[in-house]
Amino acid sequence: MTTETSALDFKSATLYAIRVVLQHADTADLIRALEKRMADAGAFFENEPVVIDASRVEELVDWPALIKALRDHRLPVIGVVAQGDNLAAAQACGLTLVDLSASPARNATDAKTAAAVAEPVSSVVPTPIAKKPTPTQIKTAASKAQSEAAQAEAQHAETPLAAPTMVVRGPLRSGQRVYARNSDLIVMGVVSQGAEVIADGNIHIYGPLRGKAMAGAHGDAAARIFTTGLDAELVAIAGVYRVIDAKLPTDLHQKPAMISLDKDALRMAPLDQ
Repeated sequence: MTTETSALDFKSATLYAIRVVLQHADTADLIRALEKRMADAGAFFENEPVVIDASRVEELVDWPALIKALRDHRLPVIGVVAQGDNLAAAQACGLTLVDLSASPARNATDAKTAAAVAEPVSSVVPTPIAKKPTPTQIKTAASKAQSEAAQAEAQHAETPLAAPTMVVRGPLRSGQRVYARNSDLIVMGVVSQGAEVIADGNIHIYGPLRGKAMAGAHGDAAARIFTTGLDAELVAIAGVYRVIDAKLPTDLHQKPAMISLDKDALRMAPLDQ
């Protein structure tokens, strides 16, 4: 009997992509806005696949010019959301219609106080005086232990291991960049102006954040940024970013703070709230 091995297989995959939403079809204005955003964000979005969302635009978009501008900024365009003539023109440029309506969303639970979630520590139970077991009890206990060990091993094999948290001892100096792929990032020290920290999960900075920080880099809108001293150039979560070019309010400036995403808007709050 001959078994043929297929040269390829089809398997399901979840692809993260940045959605670039067009507000109008003015090519020059779109390119200026793109250049400003990329200048603000530095290398945060480089080499990330892009889906262009032109669903709000009725005028015909100059697709070749727009696609070239994005690719010049190392943003490969893989799909489009459009209709009518714009969809036909985008498909003529090699783009594929993408349905974003079924995109999964994950929301973080509200922060809870320690008193609300903590459980009481069990009191110490006095150890009873041991009695010498009978041979039957020994055999039964050994059989039970083997069964429990086998069951625990099977459960361990089925449970995927979480990615380890990346821990970095600072300081991070200007021009340095750290990316925690598929994990949280902990920085023990200052993130200097001109430095960048990126994580697919949360970012914890035990020191001043003076550079740029992006959490949820691959679309996790529930990710958060924590710092003991907020004085950042830029913060971002799941691609939604804010350039901080003016002094923050006194309860945030150089104070412990948390940054989260709330309905496509960044929220900054003191850690003691």
